Amino acid sequence: MPLELLILTPTQWTYLVFGIVLLFAIIFDLGLLSRKGQTITIKQALLQTLFWVCLGTGFGFFVWFEDGQTMSIEYFSAYFMEKGLSIDNIFVFILIFSYFKVPEKFVNWVLMLGILLAIILRIIFITVGIALIQEFHWILYIFGAFLVYTGIKMFVVKGDKEFDPHDNMVYKILQKMVPLTKDSSSGKFSVVINGKRHYTMLFVVFIMLAFTDLIFALDSIPAVFAITQNGMLVYTSNIFAVLGLRSLFFALRGAVGKFQYLKEGIAIILIFIGVKMLVDYFGFHLPVIASLLVIVFCFTGSILFSIYKNSQEAKKQNTLK
Repeated sequence: MPLELLILTPTQWTYLVFGIVLLFAIIFDLGLLSRKGQTITIKQALLQTLFWVCLGTGFGFFVWFEDGQTMSIEYFSAYFMEKGLSIDNIFVFILIFSYFKVPEKFVNWVLMLGILLAIILRIIFITVGIALIQEFHWILYIFGAFLVYTGIKMFVVKGDKEFDPHDNMVYKILQKMVPLTKDSSSGKFSVVINGKRHYTMLFVVFIMLAFTDLIFALDSIPAVFAITQNGMLVYTSNIFAVLGLRSLFFALRGAVGKFQYLKEGIAIILIFIGVKMLVDYFGFHLPVIASLLVIVFCFTGSILFSIYKNSQEAKKQNTLK
């Protein structure tokens, strides 16, 4: 074999390193951190979240070393946006687990399986998106208009219109298609009752987690394409962000109502990214560093403002007592 065939390009090296890291990360997570029947404490969740964030950001610095500063900034912009959007995703996950009363000892295991399915679905979704953009570049402007619409809609949606597992389309379809049982004590996805196979709420939650993440991907993946059309960066930023969802779930489970202004921060980001895609049609190109700064500022600002408002509300309640 000629020596030239053994020499990899920087992009090929990046893909190779990503594949190796992803393989070992999934084995480590499945083998040690997501055993069936294992519960996760807040301390463990925070440490694991730190591990996944360090892994994701560390890969960004590897991209800087291997592929250059511009690609690295694009990766960081896409990664931090996906990580920030995943917080809103996590709150929906928490509602699903709470609504279906999943036994605590099975939460970790079902969550991990749901995230693995979500990764597979996202890979398919991204692959289709890349193919469409390569064939029909104008579809980026449709993505941009969709993101602006979604961002504006977030400002006008009231609290009573939030996600309700009982009214979820996937849950309704499962109710009609397969026999369900509310007994999940066996820890299995299906059990035989009176000679007939029934599917447990663990199976329902597993399916709902994956498709809920896919619905969120309808916003986040087009937004990533606004930052970069580099397939490697789109794949890696999305997958590294999704891998950390499980530990983030346990870290944020007690903080469902503490980030009430996060949605506004997400809305501003989606509008900005959508406008960025649309103005590109007129030859006005915003530097990718601007996207990174807006993403970090909006997420950090919305979280800090939520914490501030919570503290003000707490002081007000103490004064009234």
